[in-house]
Amino acid sequence: MAKELKNFTKRSDNYSQWYNELVIKADLAEQSAVRGCMVIKPYGYAIWEKMQRQLDDMFKETGHQNAYFPLLIPKSFLSREADHVEGFAKECAVVTHYRLKNDPDGNGVVVDPAARLEEELIIRPTSETIIWNTYKNWIHSYRDLPILVNQWANVMRWEMRTRMFLRTAEFLWQEGHTAHATKEEAQEEAHRMLNVYATFARDYMAVPVITGVKSANERFAGAIDTFTIEAMMQDGKALQSGTSHFLGQNFAKAFDVTFMNKDNKPEYVWATSWGASTRLMGALIMTHSDDNGLVLPPRLAPIQVVIVPIYKDNDQLKTISERVEPLLTELRRRGISVKYDDADNKRPGFKFADYEVKGVPVRLAIGARDLENGTVEIMRRDTLEKETVAFDGIEDEIVRLLDDIQTNLFRKALAMREAKTYTVDTYDEFKTKIEEGGFILAHWDGTSETEEKIKEETKATIRCIPFEGDPTPGKCMVTGKPSARRVIFARAY
Repeated sequence: MAKELKNFTKRSDNYSQWYNELVIKADLAEQSAVRGCMVIKPYGYAIWEKMQRQLDDMFKETGHQNAYFPLLIPKSFLSREADHVEGFAKECAVVTHYRLKNDPDGNGVVVDPAARLEEELIIRPTSETIIWNTYKNWIHSYRDLPILVNQWANVMRWEMRTRMFLRTAEFLWQEGHTAHATKEEAQEEAHRMLNVYATFARDYMAVPVITGVKSANERFAGAIDTFTIEAMMQDGKALQSGTSHFLGQNFAKAFDVTFMNKDNKPEYVWATSWGASTRLMGALIMTHSDDNGLVLPPRLAPIQVVIVPIYKDNDQLKTISERVEPLLTELRRRGISVKYDDADNKRPGFKFADYEVKGVPVRLAIGARDLENGTVEIMRRDTLEKETVAFDGIEDEIVRLLDDIQTNLFRKALAMREAKTYTVDTYDEFKTKIEEGGFILAHWDGTSETEEKIKEETKATIRCIPFEGDPTPGKCMVTGKPSARRVIFARAY
């Protein structure tokens, strides 16, 4: 059973299949009865809860408050901002009726044609429209600003090709929606929240990200600018992991949201929105995991340490448990989540395999011989290295090891990204390199036409115009026209 649990398709053989198998075997999620939707299982949800809790703290540290807005949006709201409706029209799920009835012909339950809604409702694909209709009632004077609100919610986007966590019809996320008196304040907010995402990815997910601005073709529908954090997965594909949008006054104008400024003159409000979703779970899986299963950074692992007793009878188990109890107390006192698995329904070998697949960062095994010798076997999940160490003082060793694993995972992911980042000057070289996967730094003439040509011919998109890096101008690799700086291309999820 333990061998079967760890019997994965290798990443090098079929990365997509490896990912799908891992999501199931690590007990993270499973497909639901509704096409494109998933059931997030308790272990997977525990990881999401840790992400959510940390992000929520970071949002509140920057002055934001949580609120909740309706799931259903009047269809007319979406039509008020032209770019917004065009961007989401193909993904909208529409509610047309409000009642079912038994079919008199015996065909089960049918929609009652008499219960058609006067105005059809959209299941929110994003909440800008319903929120800005609400803000109209909240904002009258500059004294009412800024409004710094975040919402934790689910959204629905009718995706045709779905993959658990990465792209599902329904997903969980947070969406911040802020209102400001000046353009400068709104722009500052958009950058601030992008930096919050980048810090979270680096310090908690151990995922290195590149920050930058999206091209016009790739920006959020209805935004003036979209800022992004882009991560590289082990197969060299990019994953957009969080976005922050400067919306200008577009939604304020669409919903007639004005305020009296300090000069007692009416002015449209300036806006931002920003969001990250359960797609972060996909980023976590694909950045760190290996052919043996999930690998989790300690700061987001639901179980940071598991202790497995190895015993022949109840007397041995009792002796081991008495020895371990003070350790459990001390680890919990230090804020470390620890599980003592003394259940007798599974053999130690199965437990080891299970916790390895689930990515528990540190595993301890202790048996009768360890009791005699005053030792314990300790294994770190990131490298699978095992060693026997003294039991006394093991608490400090565990703390050190957790910190080292967190650092090592980031270092390893950064090294992978750097190894798969290429600089090219010609389109032929670009076409060759893009087949290898990775980030490609290349000059682009800034036109949508050239961007579309590259996407059509190579399936690569501009992930961002990076904030950092070489700002030296050059010539577009496709047209030879002037280019302000190199941008990052990649194939993406």
